[in-house]
Amino acid sequence: MSMGERPTERQPELFVPSGDLARSPGHPFYDHLNKLLVQNHFDRFVEDRCREFYASNKGRPSMPPGVYFRFLMVGYFEGISSERAITWRCADSRSLSSFLGYGPTEATPNHSTLSRTRRLLDLETHGDVFTWILTLIAKHGLLKGKTISIDGSTLEANAAMRSIVRRDTEQTYDDFLEDLAQESGIETPTREQKAKLDRKRKKKGSNDEWKHPGDPDAKITKMKDGRTHLAHKIEHATDLDTTAIVAVTIQPANRGDTQSVQETLLEASKQVEQADPETKGIRDVVLDKGYHSNDVLRDLSEMNFRTYISEPDRGRRRWKNKSEERDAVYANRRRIRGDRGQRLRKLRGEINERSFAHCLETGGGRRSHVRRHDNVAKRALIGGATYNLGLLMRTLTGIGTPKGLQSRFAEVLDRMRGHLADIWRLMNAVAVSRAQIARILRRAPARLGCYAAA
Repeated sequence: MSMGERPTERQPELFVPSGDLARSPGHPFYDHLNKLLVQNHFDRFVEDRCREFYASNKGRPSMPPGVYFRFLMVGYFEGISSERAITWRCADSRSLSSFLGYGPTEATPNHSTLSRTRRLLDLETHGDVFTWILTLIAKHGLLKGKTISIDGSTLEANAAMRSIVRRDTEQTYDDFLEDLAQESGIETPTREQKAKLDRKRKKKGSNDEWKHPGDPDAKITKMKDGRTHLAHKIEHATDLDTTAIVAVTIQPANRGDTQSVQETLLEASKQVEQADPETKGIRDVVLDKGYHSNDVLRDLSEMNFRTYISEPDRGRRRWKNKSEERDAVYANRRRIRGDRGQRLRKLRGEINERSFAHCLETGGGRRSHVRRHDNVAKRALIGGATYNLGLLMRTLTGIGTPKGLQSRFAEVLDRMRGHLADIWRLMNAVAVSRAQIARILRRAPARLGCYAAA
């Protein structure tokens, strides 16, 4: 058999029969996920919910809402944050095109159609899709809604620090530094001189003075790695019994934890009640020490929540005219020192960090490619909903992500190697036993002759 050579030029065929087109064998994970969505009438739900946003007899051909939400699911499962990259990946993969519902002769929508559809559908519609998926996992017993943990992280905004302007005069940062240099006696300051002058200033990154003209919702803040960026704050409310995400909120990055927790907690209570009306509602709230304050403990106690908030070391406290705050702080301290409190604190660190790792790191959500809180919240809501779908898929099929098949194949190979090693050891043991039996039989006549002479 001779090796063939790739032709330098190939004349494309003008007509190709549909039966000769290469067909994708499909991806087992996406096939099961699509079957799950079809069986639960997902497309019918989103089409009824989004009907008001579509015209019946005018406009260019639109993207069906079921296809739009599947695009965002692909972005989460494939770890792609950019809408342009998501559409390119789906157009390049036959299995993903099949998951979206497009045949081998049909072209998938481009990124402009995906972006336009996102702008068209409002935030409440995305919230309803999140609630629908939460209701679906509740039917399979993956939502308890009694013990909730809340934690926050930062998302890097689609805005550069060098593009910020002053809120009062709309002056750019570079022009502002040049004016400061001229006021200090430097007529034509160099870049190094302006940087040196900027280092000496205090509170130079104030959100009260500066904003980004394209994304005023982005706030100047310090990221997890210590760098200063324009960013948004995301908070997850997670069910500690099932690890499901019950609420996702997007808030200003400069808003403190003690100021943002109530909004996320109220959203979590609403979602749990809508997803499972038979549940008794949220009872326990587990938080880290960044949320600990007298006002938070008092307010949550008045709302009949039982708190498990890690307490920072503040030394001796004074409780003059603060009896309600004192009682709430002491009750929380007593609970976190108990066995259940210690167990819940360990679960909080494990489960909340897991949800952020899936949604932000492997899910491609750490870097935002859209602007303003509504658009960022749309992507974050569908990311959290897809995380819950992965949890349901792991329960039904044993695999929660498409890449989980790779690890599952490696596990099968490891098990096969282990079985082969056991068989090899057994065969060696049998061979040794047969050799011992042969030696005994060879010595048996001599021994029998000794016994006969005696």
